[in-house]
Amino acid sequence: MKFGISTYCLHQAFISGQLTVEGVITTIAELGAEHVEIVPLGYNLLEQPQLIEVIKNKAQESGLLLSNYAIAANFSDLDATAFRQEVERVKHHVDICAQLGINKMRHDIAFSKDTSYEHFMSEFNGFVEAASEISEYAAQYDITTSIENHGYYVQHSDRVRKIIEAVNRDNFKMTLDIGNFLCVDENPVTAVASSLPIASMVHVKDFYVRPADHIVSEGWFQSASGKWLRGSILGQGDIDMLKVLKLVKESGYDEYISLEFEGMEECVKGTRLGLQFLKQAWELI
Repeated sequence: MKFGISTYCLHQAFISGQLTVEGVITTIAELGAEHVEIVPLGYNLLEQPQLIEVIKNKAQESGLLLSNYAIAANFSDLDATAFRQEVERVKHHVDICAQLGINKMRHDIAFSKDTSYEHFMSEFNGFVEAASEISEYAAQYDITTSIENHGYYVQHSDRVRKIIEAVNRDNFKMTLDIGNFLCVDENPVTAVASSLPIASMVHVKDFYVRPADHIVSEGWFQSASGKWLRGSILGQGDIDMLKVLKLVKESGYDEYISLEFEGMEECVKGTRLGLQFLKQAWELI
């Protein structure tokens, strides 16, 4: 098992100018990570290809493995031309993933204002078509592609699993985000248990959860049913993290676990404390 950190954790410091792309990677190494997951927020490797070698060199210099490459994508509510353009764009990112020397890549599958099951089923074949073509393209590089429980629309464990089972390729799986199930009001314990068999990557994050009638201020957002959620330092929120991590450990999953922090605390401190908790919890369970 290798514990690491997503560059997403330090996005706050990057966009403020506190850290550069190289500085983010150096900081992640200094915090004690074994690997770094590349999430290109605030820069674009299609438009700034010179950063590919910068990332590779800095990770190697810092003693970090490059574990996963995660990008945004959307195959919902598109006409035929836009759908084809999006497939090709994601395939270009597969090329970048290969240039980075990474063999795991997460791409989103869909975002829509209409998150109903009926809408999902009306677009289901298109999702399968896109994911199939991208994973087939990625196979030439020995890259496993994945989709995440992310974005309200395709965030339910059964919807993610339905797409993966329909694609039915060995190199197409799930980036399993422990915390994201709360956004669609799924119990992380039961959702993680049912999703582990199809996971190629595990994200760990934590949330505070409050009822819909709770008085909230800055930093909170609502789940599908109206509950209030706010990102927390890992282990300090309301997810039964020890139980969830025990499920991961007992499942035999033995690849990368990547920390994501999206709390209100200063991001380097929140990330450091989260990784510290993750390592201590893993030894305890």
